[in-house]
Amino acid sequence: MRTLAYLPAVTSTSIPEPEPAAGDPTTPGPVSASVSHAQPPRCPTRTRQYRSGRLVAEGFPAENISERLAEDTDSVIWLDLDDPDEADLQVVTEEFGLHPLAVEDAIHEHQRPKLDRYRTHLFANMYAGSVAIRERSIDLNVSEISAFITPRALITVRKHAFDVDTLIARWDMDAEVAEAGGVSFLVYGLLDAIVDGHYSIVEQLDEAVDALEQQLFLPRPTVDIRRRGYGLRKATADLRRVVAPMNEVVARLMRSDSHLLDETLMPYYQDVHDHVLRASEGLDNARDRVAGILETTLNEQGNELNEITKKLAAWAAIIAVPTAVTGFYGQNVPYPGFGHHSGFVSSTAVILLLAGGIYLLLRRRGWL
Repeated sequence: MRTLAYLPAVTSTSIPEPEPAAGDPTTPGPVSASVSHAQPPRCPTRTRQYRSGRLVAEGFPAENISERLAEDTDSVIWLDLDDPDEADLQVVTEEFGLHPLAVEDAIHEHQRPKLDRYRTHLFANMYAGSVAIRERSIDLNVSEISAFITPRALITVRKHAFDVDTLIARWDMDAEVAEAGGVSFLVYGLLDAIVDGHYSIVEQLDEAVDALEQQLFLPRPTVDIRRRGYGLRKATADLRRVVAPMNEVVARLMRSDSHLLDETLMPYYQDVHDHVLRASEGLDNARDRVAGILETTLNEQGNELNEITKKLAAWAAIIAVPTAVTGFYGQNVPYPGFGHHSGFVSSTAVILLLAGGIYLLLRRRGWL
């Protein structure tokens, strides 16, 4: 039997015992680098971190959201993205598991106001607005805003110009509501700012309708009633497309299965819902009043046309009298006073008497 020469020889050297790693085991080591391969957003961003309704950090990079949430488990994050594309949303998509359909709706413009429910988050789309009422035009401006509502973050996506500083100021002023903390406080501030803007527009349109009604029966209106009326009708129709669906959006957020509200914040959400209803009712009222103004204007034009027709008919009747008399005296046959001055005097007297009598009769009946 041959011995295999390549086998190692067994020695009596002992195997070394394992040694502990260097460092203090009770002290945590440095935070490892992020494993996400997503690129930071290139669009303008605003960030804030809250704990129990108090601001603890502001203006940090969006790619640090994951680390901040991991370090402070009691905090929530607000991230605002100004007109992002799909690549800009990649960081938050991976971090919070945003649904691709919701991300698509957030990127594309002109989505209807709505609230969609997904497994890991809620998605809301809504419109803020403002109105500029000028002498010759009424300009309604709307800004589309999308929001991803997760258990620990509110992510807003602005597709048009929107004064986000007003929203931040509202959060800072609502100290009583802020004590409730959580994402629901941030969502309440966003809804309250948008709905209050809607109600402000409705009030301005209502004042414009009041001013137009005062011009309705003036002898010489200072504005073109029809042009202003059609402008108000268009503005109310466009605003209704934005305001009316907010009733369903707020109502769905208030449902218990949204897991967003508690007893502290429920009254505040009910107040927002009440403002939505008041804005919708005020908008419907303004639209009905504008329709009434336009209808009244058409009726007044019809009445004026009837008055003009009556006056023309009355003067035609008066003018017909001298025509008939001169035609009678213009016959080529002898008549009393023919060839004498008495004939001219008598014909003139007949014209004046008959025409004057018809004029007095028509004036008494309101035709002149």
